[in-house]
Amino acid sequence: MPRVKGERRLEILKALAGMLEQPKWGKITTAALAGKLDVSEAALYRHFASKAQMYEGLIEFIESSVFSVANKITQDETDGARQASKLVEMLLSFAEKNPGMVRVMTGDALVGEHERLQARMNQFYDRFESTLKQALREGQLRPGADGQKSPDADVSAHAAFLTRYMIGCLHQYAKSGFTRKPTDSYAAQRRYLAP
Repeated sequence: MPRVKGERRLEILKALAGMLEQPKWGKITTAALAGKLDVSEAALYRHFASKAQMYEGLIEFIESSVFSVANKITQDETDGARQASKLVEMLLSFAEKNPGMVRVMTGDALVGEHERLQARMNQFYDRFESTLKQALREGQLRPGADGQKSPDADVSAHAAFLTRYMIGCLHQYAKSGFTRKPTDSYAAQRRYLAP
């Protein structure tokens, strides 16, 4: 039975993500990836022009998965502070369910690869931080008990703080060999992260 178009590409990306999930991993070569799939390296290059394109495929998966859920959160939740909290929790949950992607999100898997890949992950975090800023600004539209809104600089600083918190959680998850789950401590830490 013939393969559905794109099916082999997806198999390659799944195999690459699976190799990145290994607690003790090293730089992944196309030879090792081809061996895992029991195909030739030439077969890989029929679907991807380079290993960088394979990593780009993983980054596209991360972007589309995270931002489709982020958009739903921002549409469904009207309270800005709760929006921000749900966004952070969603990203940590995504990472926990996709440990191979964490190596891409932290940049570990991108070391020695084309610099545009790390630049793209940096753009991902910039975009996520902007989403957090917008959520926190929404929360500022309703003044607090004292009737004062926080300055925009505070909103930017808080969004940056939350982004760095998440990145730290992802690094800890990866460095622990995926044993220290990022959502385990989030419920207890959430109150310290609130605006």
